[in-house]
Amino acid sequence: MKSRVVLGLVLIFAVCGTASAAQTFVTIGSGGVGGTYYPLGGVMAELLSNGGVNIRANSRSTSASRENCRLVASDQVQIGMTMGSTLWQAYNGVEAFTDDGKLDLLTLMNMYPAPQHLVTTTKTGIKTFEDIRGKKVSVGAPGGGDQVLTNLILAAAGWDPAKDIQRRQLTQPEAVTALKDGNIDAAFFNFAVPGSAIMEIAAVRDVALISLPDAVIEKVCKDNPFMMSSAIVAGTYAKQDADVKTIADGNFLVVSSKMAEQVAYDCVRIFIEKREEILKTTPQAVNFVPVKAAVGIIPFHPGAARYLKELGVEVKP
Repeated sequence: MKSRVVLGLVLIFAVCGTASAAQTFVTIGSGGVGGTYYPLGGVMAELLSNGGVNIRANSRSTSASRENCRLVASDQVQIGMTMGSTLWQAYNGVEAFTDDGKLDLLTLMNMYPAPQHLVTTTKTGIKTFEDIRGKKVSVGAPGGGDQVLTNLILAAAGWDPAKDIQRRQLTQPEAVTALKDGNIDAAFFNFAVPGSAIMEIAAVRDVALISLPDAVIEKVCKDNPFMMSSAIVAGTYAKQDADVKTIADGNFLVVSSKMAEQVAYDCVRIFIEKREEILKTTPQAVNFVPVKAAVGIIPFHPGAARYLKELGVEVKP
């Protein structure tokens, strides 16, 4: 009888020990090759897996913002990278997400701002925004935030993307290839500077970046308070001798309310504490500091808010 009791206790402790050591599996929805999201997702997954917090993470290449919001809300990925314009629409169930309704999304942290690029090559003769009218223009992939933001710009200009341009809905890598091969005249991209996609085009073609009209910038920012006016400063890219006027969108990590509070706490803590490691992959990690990470456009996950509050920073909102 005594041996049975001892064996029972051993089994109980074994089960409890296994439960306490159980790992949380996290998939990060990143983006396509050529943008900032893809390599960033890889290094973040590695840091979480090696962070000593019983999280095993991997990164999944996606078509970025719009798809990531849907994947997070449906728990197919647990962390998603998204542009602010897309996140605002997904959280409120408007525009591109009207059929979805309001998605279950919360902010984990604000990562960095990214300007919208309107890119062409010198051989097209395009020198102004108006010059792209009637031309073959990539507006971004159907599932990505690039297209959401491009549509805001075209709407602010009073243009119909189905009529005023020859619309092409290409991923970033597809648009890079199409520009290099001359199969399109221009492309909209959204990523932090300098974008490797632009440098890839510049390796074989003379690249030209096109400024957005002041009136378009003003209207986009007025109608969408999560947007800001910005500039791609001269010298950011080869042979760029002048500032390029544009708008910038925020880039966020989002999770759903299903994520455990401690997991969210551990994730944002690791990303901020390991900022120097992330800087080896992208210079945008310079923004991974509490005061910037705490600036949001939708509510934060309680675990993320708790960590930032411990550092003396209140999240907004």
